[in-house]
Amino acid sequence: MFDIQLILVMLAVGAFAGFIAGLLGIGGGMIVVPAVLWVLQFQGLDQMAHAQHLAVGTSFAVMVFTTFSSLMAQKRKGAVDWKVVIHMAPGMIIGALAGSSVAKYIPNKSLQIFFIAFAIFMAVKTLLDMRPRPTSKPESSRGLPGRVGLSVVGVLFGIISSLVGIAGGSLSVPFLLYCHVPIHKAVGTSAGLAWPIAVSGALGYLYSGWHIGGLPSGTLGFWYLPAVAILSASTIIFAPIGVKAAHKLPPAKLKLAFAMLLLVIAFRMLFKIIYP
Repeated sequence: MFDIQLILVMLAVGAFAGFIAGLLGIGGGMIVVPAVLWVLQFQGLDQMAHAQHLAVGTSFAVMVFTTFSSLMAQKRKGAVDWKVVIHMAPGMIIGALAGSSVAKYIPNKSLQIFFIAFAIFMAVKTLLDMRPRPTSKPESSRGLPGRVGLSVVGVLFGIISSLVGIAGGSLSVPFLLYCHVPIHKAVGTSAGLAWPIAVSGALGYLYSGWHIGGLPSGTLGFWYLPAVAILSASTIIFAPIGVKAAHKLPPAKLKLAFAMLLLVIAFRMLFKIIYP
């Protein structure tokens, strides 16, 4: 189904997504979704009715492995605030399941435009350093809302994540920093929140795509299994490496490169929509 050159490129993309996931406490979906779309384009399948849905569902299936690997690495470093995870995760799961359930009713182009807008927003926010400043105080829970507030935020983040194909780290890390959670604790806790979103999003897209016709061979629901296998293999290896780098190196330069990559991806997708 895939030639060796395509497999090598996908392994490289998975390695980068895994490293980014570990470094920044995100799931890597902003890299995986366009990578899957590129694979579909390579096979002449990018214009089918549910290409974006398949890319998002595949992204979630890959992130089940990526986020778990990142979570275990953060757990070993004691960087996960489990109280926050316990209070936010149920809402995130509900939001992710709800979003993935209605996603199949959203036209493919509309879903792509939503992804493009989100990618540009995240890139600009990163380039302009539009983020709350981390606190040096040790009280990791200071400034956080109560259980109900965390649950409501979790539902909102889950819905947005399910439509874009991310594990929510790009939302939860700034939120935790805004609540004065120290940077390493924010990244570690985000990894703890990312895994339940990935699992619920993957299951939601599996169910939503189960009876959809016209999908390519090798799919299960909205999972593209060959891409899941190849991308997962490299993300699992490189996510812990990103975690180690996050605890040793200032990630400013890598964040800049990541933002520029998001802009390239977003405008390339936008160009294809305008000039198919």
